Amino acid sequence: MSLDEVIETARDQSPSALVAKHNFLASYWQFRAFKAQLLPSLNLSATVGQYNRSLVPLQNSETGEINYIANNNLKNSLSLSIDQNIAFTGGKVSVFTSLYRLDQFNNSSNPATYNSQPINITYIQPLRTYNTLKWEMVTEPKKYERAKRRYLDQLENIVVSVTPMFFDVLQAQQRLTMSSKNYENTVSLYKLAKQRYEKNTVSKNELLQLELRMINDNLAINDHQLSLEMKMLRLKTFLGFNENVELELILPKSGPGVTLNFDEVLTKSYANSAFLLDNELEILSAQQEVERMKASKGLQANLNAQFGLTQQGSDLGTAYSNTMDQQIVSLGLRLPIMDWGLGKGRVKMAKSREEVVRAQVDQEMTEYKQNIFIKVIQFNNQVLQCNLSARADSIAKERYDNTRERFLDGTIGVTELNNAQSEKDQASTRLISDLGNFWLYYFNIRKLSLYDFIKDKDISAEFDKMIDN
Repeated sequence: MSLDEVIETARDQSPSALVAKHNFLASYWQFRAFKAQLLPSLNLSATVGQYNRSLVPLQNSETGEINYIANNNLKNSLSLSIDQNIAFTGGKVSVFTSLYRLDQFNNSSNPATYNSQPINITYIQPLRTYNTLKWEMVTEPKKYERAKRRYLDQLENIVVSVTPMFFDVLQAQQRLTMSSKNYENTVSLYKLAKQRYEKNTVSKNELLQLELRMINDNLAINDHQLSLEMKMLRLKTFLGFNENVELELILPKSGPGVTLNFDEVLTKSYANSAFLLDNELEILSAQQEVERMKASKGLQANLNAQFGLTQQGSDLGTAYSNTMDQQIVSLGLRLPIMDWGLGKGRVKMAKSREEVVRAQVDQEMTEYKQNIFIKVIQFNNQVLQCNLSARADSIAKERYDNTRERFLDGTIGVTELNNAQSEKDQASTRLISDLGNFWLYYFNIRKLSLYDFIKDKDISAEFDKMIDN
């Protein structure tokens, strides 16, 4: 698998990708629930078979005497309503129709009574109160947009997590291959040196150096094999593969010659990432709390109004004929006379909290810019590092081949050969390490900006397809 294939697999099927998907879907359904509050709802309510057999106290208005009379009745009611929240005012309007039946078993002459309300309109309006729905119309669309960006951010975080794993495995593969090849070369060189030792052209010390090198190379094979298995298992687990899947990773070519501009990265980050939305929602939340505390302080009032038709009768026909008007209007008031400054204190606390949030947001903005600036510098510098590492790796390999040939023809000793091999191994390891850092720096910037500067396009996802599934 190439680096691109590992990344796509991680974004598609890793457990972390599944968690990110369901986090987004939870936010989507929360947004859907908010939008449903703005639409009219049709509701059916009923009370069926409410039977009551008891003694009810009845007081004589003239004598004050209380007598208990037997109560034996059955109540049934049915109501159908259309309800609509008014976001701008925070009120609620309802249009409903209802039917109520009372069966009184103690009265044999007229056991059943009906009461109908064919059509009624009610309006409930809190006055001088916190309008939750009005605030949600501002915050909920922003929260949903933030959820989209956070989902993309989580996918990019998966990329940032899997990239070091990829290069760890790649480096372990390289070290194992290198140690195996070094061991084979050392064995053949040791045999040659042993023949020369017998002819007194190689010293005992040089022969022992090669033998020690052969043993160390053999030990390195076991160490690198174990390291590869552990790092490979970690990568396969992260990708969602089982232990029976065999992977072989392909070393990517040197990174593309891309130079990033700080202002461009910062602009893309502000436009695409969730950072500004997070800050905006933090401030809105603080402002909401101030508004809530102000609304809970002082006079509280609720206006309730109902207009419609009603009638009662001993049968359904009577209950729905010759209906008469009904109007109910009420105004509820509540005014704290003395709260010892409780309401004022809560408002002051909420305003102080808002100022703290604004100060924190300003500080986070400064730190955010600094972080992007540092990462852009690191990335641009890493491009040069990779070029130098690639050149060093090429030179070290050429030098080792040349040194090996000179050892074979007897013009240099074991020490020079060992140094050349060590430098070759170090250069090869450094190249992979620098390539890994290059891609890690790039993907960190891509995560911050949600923009692919190599392909020159925004990072996106098929949200509609996710929701439909």
